[in-house]
Amino acid sequence: MKKVITYGTFDLIHHGHINILRRAKAMGDYLIVALSTDEFDAGKGKEAYYSYGERKLILEAIKYVDEVIPETCWEQKVDDVVKHGVSVFVIGEDWKGKFDFLTPYCEVIYLPRTEGISTTQIKNDLKK
Repeated sequence: MKKVITYGTFDLIHHGHINILRRAKAMGDYLIVALSTDEFDAGKGKEAYYSYGERKLILEAIKYVDEVIPETCWEQKVDDVVKHGVSVFVIGEDWKGKFDFLTPYCEVIYLPRTEGISTTQIKNDLKK
């Protein structure tokens, strides 16, 4: 079985999120989403609209997602890849080069983001 993993906060789920999950799932047989915990987001100066538990529930309902695990720190990625037998690490291209350290463990793919949509944009539009 070819396992794929991706990481993120996945707050305010939108079609850009669905696109990246669909494309990630198409690269293998099993998709793991490492979902940022509320504590990890707070440490990055971010605050999600939905709690970790709510975001996890939403992700688990998406047909492309096979498993959701917590992302609690930046350093866990190598351990996650090894522990879960991951073949492919997928993330948005705005992170290009940042995860190349994983190449001894798995293939690393940076996917283009969906143009015209982002959680930040949604939050800014709602403030207007």
